[in-house]
Amino acid sequence: MTFSEFNFVPELQEGLDAMGFEKATPIQEQAIPIILEGKDIIATAQTGTGKTAAFILPVLNKISKSHGKGVKVLIIAPTRELAIQIDQQIQGLAYFLGISSIPIYGGGDGKVWEQQRKALEMGADIVVATPGRLIALLAGGKVKFDSLENLILDEADRMLDMGFSDDILTIVKHLPQKRQTLLFSATMPPKIRQFSQQILNKPEQISIALGKTAKGVSQYVYHVYDGQKEALANHILKSQDYQAVIIFCSTKDKVKSLFKALKKSFMVEAFHADLDQNEREKIMSAFKNKSLKILVATDILSRGIDVEDIELVINFDSPNDPEDYVHRVGRTARAEKKGKAVTFVNEKDRYKYRNIENLIGMEIEVLPNPEEIGSGPDLNKKHAKKTSGGNKKSSSNYKKKKPFRKQSKPKENRNSNSPESESQETKAKAKPSAEKGKFRERKNIKDGLD
Repeated sequence: MTFSEFNFVPELQEGLDAMGFEKATPIQEQAIPIILEGKDIIATAQTGTGKTAAFILPVLNKISKSHGKGVKVLIIAPTRELAIQIDQQIQGLAYFLGISSIPIYGGGDGKVWEQQRKALEMGADIVVATPGRLIALLAGGKVKFDSLENLILDEADRMLDMGFSDDILTIVKHLPQKRQTLLFSATMPPKIRQFSQQILNKPEQISIALGKTAKGVSQYVYHVYDGQKEALANHILKSQDYQAVIIFCSTKDKVKSLFKALKKSFMVEAFHADLDQNEREKIMSAFKNKSLKILVATDILSRGIDVEDIELVINFDSPNDPEDYVHRVGRTARAEKKGKAVTFVNEKDRYKYRNIENLIGMEIEVLPNPEEIGSGPDLNKKHAKKTSGGNKKSSSNYKKKKPFRKQSKPKENRNSNSPESESQETKAKAKPSAEKGKFRERKNIKDGLD
């Protein structure tokens, strides 16, 4: 389906033509007609599928036909980077429409805060905001949403994971009840559906092939010990002159550690939550214009970052959730291009990786470790199941011992675990010392057999 078939206003179509957009993606093809009809929508689509344009284009078309001042569209996103990126896409698509937008996010200095406040007071058609900063503006009475027509939640699952559900519900209380609400999420766990019932009105539902990686990405895995990871990362980066690489680590401390190790040999920067907004923007700008070739990052970069021609993604640590793997790998092979993804898997991560393979529906090729790295753990061998007896020996290995000669009543029960045995032992302790010694002797022999 081509964009011309949506019958957008001429100025919006002119912007699409100028940017070279002709054919709609599956999420755009399904979502845009429903949004143009004014219905609420709950859509599942992973990053890299064109979902941002799927909600931007129909609301731009709607705003171009409306009159009056004030904020007409509020878009809520989980991170500063995603908010900035959405705003940039709006500016590009709305170039011939004269529609204004502003990103609202935290992390800047007082000057940035003042600029955001003034821009809101002057008026903007579209506000793209992170929940925390928007809550602060609402508390200060700096923004009004009386004329709002559309509420859009992007990456809703991630916002709930980050603990923003209460903030979002607080924001919704400041919005008109009569509005169109669009919820987009990369995954659709039960908590998202429950949450959507509180803010959406009879939504249409769309789901686009969740869990599949792009066709153009070649995926590989190395079986390694933790102590081999840095050397392997060095080896891979030196094997080819890569122009754009993202290395994902599980924590910001690991990001900092790997950055220190790699900066001795490569042009690399670390990207994590401890950076202020100016540092983040400077690093991302350098990465986008290819003056910086390698980024070591947390999962903050796994979603909503649109950087063209990323050639290689390295999962230095296996992601905890299979869906996060899809998002990480989705940074490469975008727009039908080619890319490569390599994942380091240690002994602790072997089961995580089985879940990843189950989600994406394919077995990922295991590459042999380079000779200088050395062999890693054998994660393919099947470990023997433990018996349910803890430290007890299995019956197949237990050798039957000859019983010792009984020295008491013939019918005495010799099972030390039975209540009768415990009773007899108690009685034996009450007997004279000579018989007590005989009992201890028998008990010691039995303990030796067990």
